[in-house]
Amino acid sequence: MLYLFILAILMNVFTYMFYSREVKFGQERYDKTTKKLRDSINLVTTKLTESNYFSLENNENAQNYFDNSASGGKVILYEKLIPVVTEKLLDYNSSPNGNPYTGQDKIEGKKFIINKVKILNHRWIIADYSNGEYWGEVLLKYFVADDESITFEVNQSLLYQK
Repeated sequence: MLYLFILAILMNVFTYMFYSREVKFGQERYDKTTKKLRDSINLVTTKLTESNYFSLENNENAQNYFDNSASGGKVILYEKLIPVVTEKLLDYNSSPNGNPYTGQDKIEGKKFIINKVKILNHRWIIADYSNGEYWGEVLLKYFVADDESITFEVNQSLLYQK
């Protein structure tokens, strides 16, 4: 009976030690993983901030360009302007000869259309275009008139080799 009692005490001690260390190990692993994830999130946030440095959303000087209230003009909100300019540029994709603002003519009967658009500031747009076989990029100028009409002008176009 004494041996059974001692064996039960030893089993309880070992069980207590095992579970207390398991909790401690789990907590340490959780803390380590949490720290690693926070570092990863901070790194991704920093990279995203750096990659969006050249964008109308983060360029206060370019945003102020659309504030003509001091000279009696209208204020154009850049938050509303960005989707309007993007949509207007993408509307030209439906042209039978392709988007004229790619700076490319049809190749082998396939028209070029703009896929992605990024508005860099109050004057410049960079866009990616393709015809399904060839890919390229174009740098555009855009102008917003007083009547809020938008015009585009191809500054430079680059077509990558196949």
